[in-house]
Amino acid sequence: MVDTSAKENSTRRAIASARVLMTKETLAALRDHRSPKGDPLEAARIAGIMAAKKTSELIPLCHPLPLTHIDVSASLNADGVYLEARVSTNAQTGVEMEALTAVSVAALTVYDMCKAVEKGITITEIRLEHKSGGKSGDYDRSK
Repeated sequence: MVDTSAKENSTRRAIASARVLMTKETLAALRDHRSPKGDPLEAARIAGIMAAKKTSELIPLCHPLPLTHIDVSASLNADGVYLEARVSTNAQTGVEMEALTAVSVAALTVYDMCKAVEKGITITEIRLEHKSGGKSGDYDRSK
């Protein structure tokens, strides 16, 4: 693990996103709440929050962080589900990995809950959208 003991605590935030692509038929089943396992979007939201809290257990050499806020949202669009995670902490290192882990596990949860309807679901565009705080400064994908 990288030694962060000399770093100052500061407010760190990260936003990550992912897309889950599916057929119109699967999307209609999701909209009509016809998933055999329940509500995939709510399950994905909870799974993403839980995953962010477990990031240091999943990613080798990742620091455990005292997360102060986690929000995972899931919304339907024309070709599937858009997921976004917002994570914050006041610590010596950033929360990019926590946000990325949250959307990844949320996307896997959508797949798991919809696979009975469609096996060809595609998880794509898992990416960091924004980060702020820390020595390296801010990053914003849109700029």
